[in-house]
Amino acid sequence: QVQLVESGGGLVQAGGSLRLSCAASGSILGINVMGWYRQAPGNQRELVARFASSGGSTNYADSVKGRFPNSSDNAKKPVYLQMNSLKPEDTAVYYCNSVRWGVNYWGQGTQVTVSS
Repeated sequence: QVQLVESGGGLVQAGGSLRLSCAASGSILGINVMGWYRQAPGNQRELVARFASSGGSTNYADSVKGRFPNSSDNAKKPVYLQMNSLKPEDTAVYYCNSVRWGVNYWGQGTQVTVSS
């Protein structure tokens, strides 16, 4: 089992920044992907960013490219998500995700609210 705990959410004005972090514990050996997803009210959960532990490949949703920088820390644990130039449409619950031997694990989520 893998336990994921997110932190760093909150309320910010449009144009501001937040940094989310995710700490993994438990059976972390064998985790080969970590990432962030978000879910706004009435919407499906969607990918924000995904980082492969081996090879260092990173995938970002088109909606956040250029605003959520690709940091070299992103492939390490804990995993961070630096969010810049935030927009009201970024408002959602953000979930940390890890994949270990093909099994998905999720954190409890952290609320990010961007006011206009």
